[in-house]
Amino acid sequence: MNPHAKLISSTSLLLGTTITISSNHWMMAWAGLEINTLAIIPLISKSHHPRAIEAVIKYFLVQATASALLLFSSMSNAWTTGQWDITQLTHPTSCLLLTIAIAMKLGLVPFHFWFPEVLQGTPMITALLLSTMIKFPPITILFLTSHSLNPTLLTTMATISTALGGWMGLNQTQI
Repeated sequence: MNPHAKLISSTSLLLGTTITISSNHWMMAWAGLEINTLAIIPLISKSHHPRAIEAVIKYFLVQATASALLLFSSMSNAWTTGQWDITQLTHPTSCLLLTIAIAMKLGLVPFHFWFPEVLQGTPMITALLLSTMIKFPPITILFLTSHSLNPTLLTTMATISTALGGWMGLNQTQI
C-alpha cells in the first residue's frame, strides 16, 4: 500500500474516532462513525485476495446498516423531542433502535456473526484495529446514552456475548 494512502487512512481513522468521542450532536457522531468506516476499508482490502474483498463487503454492509439504524433512531428521537443532543434520548423506539445499531457496530450477540468472518479476511494489524480502536466510538455512544437504554437488555447482551464469544472462540481455527 502506498505510504501516503496508509497515512491518510490512519489519520482519518483517528479523526473519525475523535469526532465521535467528542461530539454532543447526533449528526457529528454519525459523521465520525462514517469516517471510521470509510477509513478502515482500504486497510482491510490492501491485500487483493478474494477473502479480503469479501471481508470488506461484509464489513461495509453491516456498518452501513447499523449507521442507517443509528441515523433513523436519532431522527425519530429528534422528531418527537425536538432535541439533537446525544444525552437527550428519551423516545422508547429510538432507544431500542439505538441499542440494535450499537450492538451491530460492536458485534454483540445476536448481531455477531459478521465479526469473525471479517477478521478471517484481514491482516493481523488490521484485525487488531477492528477489534480495539474501531470499537471506541460506539462504546462512547453507548456510555453517553446508557441512562436511557434498557439495562436488562444491555446486561443480557453483554453476558451472552462474553459467554458465547469465549465458547465459539474455541472453534475458530483461522483467526
